[in-house]
Amino acid sequence: MKNSDLGISRLTRIGPFANAAFNLILIILAAVCLIPVLLVIAISFSDQLTVQESGYRLIPRLISFEGYKFLYEQRAMILRTLGMSLFVTGVGTLLGIILTTSMGYILSRLEYRLQKFFTWLVFIPMVFNGGLVSTYFVTSQFLGLRNSPWALILPLCVSSFNVIVCKTFFRSTIPDSVVESAKIDGASQFTIYFRIVLPLSLPVIATIGLFLSFAYWNDWFQAMLYIDDMKLYTLQAFLNRLLTDINVMAQQALILGASQAEMIMKMPREAARMAIVVVVVLPIACAYPFFQRYFISGLTIGAVKG
Repeated sequence: MKNSDLGISRLTRIGPFANAAFNLILIILAAVCLIPVLLVIAISFSDQLTVQESGYRLIPRLISFEGYKFLYEQRAMILRTLGMSLFVTGVGTLLGIILTTSMGYILSRLEYRLQKFFTWLVFIPMVFNGGLVSTYFVTSQFLGLRNSPWALILPLCVSSFNVIVCKTFFRSTIPDSVVESAKIDGASQFTIYFRIVLPLSLPVIATIGLFLSFAYWNDWFQAMLYIDDMKLYTLQAFLNRLLTDINVMAQQALILGASQAEMIMKMPREAARMAIVVVVVLPIACAYPFFQRYFISGLTIGAVKG
């Protein structure tokens, strides 16, 4: 072994003390991430009166299922809105992957004449945007998407950040020689894109798909802006409205009659809030492990190789 290799090995070697310190730091960081999740789950199984008396606890003093019972009573509407959320997330993610990857691939081709122009056209909205008023006007008035499922899909379909990620991946991962060889063999651009580029791009597809599915699944703001028909509410929009109604009823308890005020004060407000969080997060948390392998590969997009 060369002396230079020995010097590098000595510099990169981790001693027992440093190894223990790194492990301790990682354990603390893992606990910081895990404890809030456990606290939310514990509160969702807590009794309302005990929460009011003793506050939030990791171990509930009295276990209660009233929060989930409250959601179960809304099961018909929850199932309907769950179907809408699945539809919006599925269609939006698929359409977003197709548009984002195709746009990123086009921008990665240096021989494309308008490559620089469209690169700037994609980059500028990532720094500046037209604002909420113009976005609302274009979506609801110009495009006429108010009270339409497309109002929940199209505004989140393509983002400049995702396009730049795809462009970087295609530029650094797909060799020009592969594309040139396919062109020599007579392959069209569509054939190159669908049969060569996409099969080699599973990491970036999974990464963009994960970003899009998170955005669609957790979104309630688009429904608040553009949807008035309850039949088109997504799960998150309905649960957000349900949570707002709970808070409004709690604030108005003092001006109601004694029996109504007492009933409202006994409602599992805190447990219902946290049960809503669990119901929203659980499906996407169960889906994440299936994307994890590709997502980790996607995190190294554009990294410098030694």
